[in-house]
Amino acid sequence: MSQQAATVRERIRAQYTALTQSERKVANALLEDYPAAGLASITVVAAGAGVSTPTIARMVQKLGFKGFPQFHQALREELQARASGPTERRAVWATEAPDGHPLNTFAKAVTQNIQTTFANIGSGGFDAAAALLSDPSHGLYIVGGRITHALADYAFTHLQAVRPGVTHLTSSSATWPHYLVDMKAGDVLLVFDIRRYEANLLRLAELATQRGVRVVLITDQWSSPVAEIATQSFNCWVEIPSAWDSNVSTMMVLEALIAAAQETVWPEARDRFEALDALFEQTRLFRKP
Repeated sequence: MSQQAATVRERIRAQYTALTQSERKVANALLEDYPAAGLASITVVAAGAGVSTPTIARMVQKLGFKGFPQFHQALREELQARASGPTERRAVWATEAPDGHPLNTFAKAVTQNIQTTFANIGSGGFDAAAALLSDPSHGLYIVGGRITHALADYAFTHLQAVRPGVTHLTSSSATWPHYLVDMKAGDVLLVFDIRRYEANLLRLAELATQRGVRVVLITDQWSSPVAEIATQSFNCWVEIPSAWDSNVSTMMVLEALIAAAQETVWPEARDRFEALDALFEQTRLFRKP
């Protein structure tokens, strides 16, 4: 599956309104247990959804596949991509990367990632997430994983300057119950989770939602399991010719959210910036020109 191809989940959501009632039963079954529900034979998938095999065949064609085998293969490739580590990722790019200088190869890949990421973000969902992040009447908690903790730290530094009540969770999951105990209904948890999705982040999100906390997720194109319980979720395209994934599109989405959150509460944010500058002056943090 090419790096810019829509996932099966995205295809289902895009075509959902065009599906018949029976086809929606299949779609719902797939989304409920994704992607495992679609990895069996067509007869098993049909039985699990309570429909006929012709219904399955018609639905996968509406999703843009020639037939069930192609649909099945797409799910298998997604599953492989989600679980792949640095060695496997580099092996893919080593055989598929175009000729040319690495700078041009990276520039092309990153540019495509950014374009695809922003093309798949709806303004309504973006505005809703910015409102959640900026609302000072509720606490905001921020957490990342092994790689994405750097993004979480960046988000905390900026959003803590925009509004009060922002908490950066430590990287040790053993300390997270100490944060959970203070979370209240209506609070917001900003989560960064990219492939190979971390089980402890999913458990944290589950425990937080049980307390009435709303989750905003920033993830990759394959989508972290946290997306199933997130109030707002952003998929960022991350593949580059490297053993590692790129955080360029992820960072751009984050910075766009920070800028929108700032504008949402600008008068209060301006006062907060000025107070911070006065404190920086007293602590002599920055050199004077």
